[in-house]
Amino acid sequence: MTNFSKLLPWYFKHRRSLPWRDSPAPYAVWISEIMLQQTRVDTVLPYYTRWMARFPDIEALASADLQDVLVCWEGLGYYGRARNLHKAARHVRDKLGGELPYNADALGELPGIGPYTAGAIASIAFGQDAPLVDGNVRRVLARVFNVDIPVDAAEGRERIWEFARAILPPGRAGDHNQALMELGALVCTPRSPDCPACPLRDGCAAHRMGVVAERPVRKRRTETPHHIVTAAVIRREGAVLIAQRPEDGLLGGLWEFPGGKVEPDEALADCLHREIDEELGLKIEILNPIGVYRHAYTHFKVTLHAYDCRLAEEEQVVRERGVADHRWVSPEELGDFPMGKIDRSIADDI
Repeated sequence: MTNFSKLLPWYFKHRRSLPWRDSPAPYAVWISEIMLQQTRVDTVLPYYTRWMARFPDIEALASADLQDVLVCWEGLGYYGRARNLHKAARHVRDKLGGELPYNADALGELPGIGPYTAGAIASIAFGQDAPLVDGNVRRVLARVFNVDIPVDAAEGRERIWEFARAILPPGRAGDHNQALMELGALVCTPRSPDCPACPLRDGCAAHRMGVVAERPVRKRRTETPHHIVTAAVIRREGAVLIAQRPEDGLLGGLWEFPGGKVEPDEALADCLHREIDEELGLKIEILNPIGVYRHAYTHFKVTLHAYDCRLAEEEQVVRERGVADHRWVSPEELGDFPMGKIDRSIADDI
């Protein structure tokens, strides 16, 4: 087994000062770990600061309206995480006396808390001997132990977790886990890792065998789907129409300019007319293009064509067929409604 004795001294010398690390209260650790999933620290910092000012504790979060929570989260993506934070806060307030559980198993029963987040909160905030595996830890351990099978497949994931449990120092799990994550963030990076600066270099099997660049191994990825989408900025008497997406699905609960996916061999204008009729029961007249917007989600890419539109018949009534809600709002009010990245860009352009 590789000797990890140099890891903690390295960590105490090189660790970054972070608000949730300097004051590791359970709530702060919980919020930071949810925000940090698949997101860089530099990106999270301003969001974390804004969030803690708006929702400083579990009671404040639980008492907030979900729309306010989504507005505060806007820009971080993965909006299901914000909805789960809100749901979990209400459960903790109503069922657990307002205090987060201290062990990983109980934490894992809360909405949105998986094995990694449970281990992080239990070890960092409560001093429990709980391991964790995030992207940084997975990469470090895959290299140190030269894991030559895909770490994103079931066998590889379990092997990495076995190593994480095996190397956990009793009574030091919080610092140890943070040290592994910090090492992956600062030294054992995905590309061009700084092996000479690594405290685990001498025991790193991938370094010894010259295969650091080939670790971790991942499953072969299929081609990412690319969807062409249309959206309508429908204007009426100085207001624009926005629709709320159903809560169960991508960008659930967020507001958008209505539209949808282009079907095979369908013209953009035909798609927009069809989607507005299907979702809202409206007939529209397309005026001018506003812009073309591109965004990559986790499992697909989107190119969206937005158009200025007006109602073909002024006296039409919205019939909510495929949306949760709708509003006619002034362009100045759009900032009060949580939106995904593309729709916020459209809002900024109109």
